[in-house]
Amino acid sequence: MFFMTRKALSRRTLLRGAGSALALPLLDAMIPAGVHAAPLPKPRVACMYMAHGAIMNQWTPAGEERDFTLSPTLASLARHRDYLTVVSDLDLSAARVGPNSAGDNHNRSSACWLTASPVRKGPTPCSFDQLVAQRIGQQNALPSLELALDGGVSISFLTPTTALPMELNPRVVFERLFGTASNAQERAMRMRQSTSLLDSLGGQIAGLQNQLPASDRERLDRYLHDLREIERRLELGSTKLTDGIDMPTKPVGIPDDFEAHAHLMIDLIALAWQADLTRVSTLLLTRELGNTVFPKSGINEPHHACSHHSESPDKIALYARMNAYHTQALLAYTLERLRSSPDGDGNLLDHSLVLYGSGMSNSNNHDHDPLPLVLAGKASGRVKGGRHIRAGRGTPMANLLLGMLDALDIPADSFGESSGRIIL
Repeated sequence: MFFMTRKALSRRTLLRGAGSALALPLLDAMIPAGVHAAPLPKPRVACMYMAHGAIMNQWTPAGEERDFTLSPTLASLARHRDYLTVVSDLDLSAARVGPNSAGDNHNRSSACWLTASPVRKGPTPCSFDQLVAQRIGQQNALPSLELALDGGVSISFLTPTTALPMELNPRVVFERLFGTASNAQERAMRMRQSTSLLDSLGGQIAGLQNQLPASDRERLDRYLHDLREIERRLELGSTKLTDGIDMPTKPVGIPDDFEAHAHLMIDLIALAWQADLTRVSTLLLTRELGNTVFPKSGINEPHHACSHHSESPDKIALYARMNAYHTQALLAYTLERLRSSPDGDGNLLDHSLVLYGSGMSNSNNHDHDPLPLVLAGKASGRVKGGRHIRAGRGTPMANLLLGMLDALDIPADSFGESSGRIIL
């Protein structure tokens, strides 16, 4: 058990028990005596990939800089307008290098998105997220966290030819973040015990709460509530049965519902950031050529098929509706989750950068410009927010990634096929 003394509580404090370890969020008790303000938290970064582009005239805001109106596709983000930096006119030219088949064009869209270099070659030694992890993630338990809602591909590259695996199962992610079992057998035994992480640490948590100031108790209570809610949802996902259907074996913990799966992954990222277990995350929301159906969108057509609208006005309108659904169900949820999570002198959205978008523009034509991209968060005051930047048609997406490196205080003269930098 941890006993409070006049010495500040370490930011690295862990509560341990029953094969588990619980990292704590940033608390006032971690600030040394005599220090009147909390140290500014280091920024976090998330890159969220959405396949198959967008209907750009429904995506792109009207106006520019601070005088702009959110588009229909981005309208669900209105509450977070001051945190948004919409960057228009960018080009992912690296995705054009290679065979011209429809499948290759799609696959390169995601593979080049965070490298800004042609597949398996080019000036980028690793993807953007991994460069950031090398610079600001090495003191964390996990330098980076790679997650996906659909398997088979990756957007994160350790080298031009080494793609990092992306985890689909939120229960595996939970155990990776909070479990200390040393092998698969021990982790499986822990899951079979159905023992809550928080229950196993109850005595230590109670002892700590009794010695914290009121503001810290409130912050810790919120963090523990969120953690227990994730445990509850994981348990629901692991016990759900599909009656009357001969289903193949599925990894325990992956919900059948797309939104439930997505929200669990997003919540796990937020918890990992709060506990400072990692600062860099990637999340593949949908994969290129994937044909997921999103029942809650009210659209029964599969994703890839819907994106090939053949310039039919009715089908264009249908795909624009799907784009708006994704923005609301995924990005708006993420921003709300981060904004409601206290962090230092603000919230997680104050201290983070979230890049959301696609490596494809008009999926019907397999275009790679102008890309649908939006950046959210203020990177601990380094990004202004509340802007629509018109970069100029043909500006490399790499220029945005280089501008993000600047905002993260990571020095770099160039990135991928950059021709300059976008000042955020």
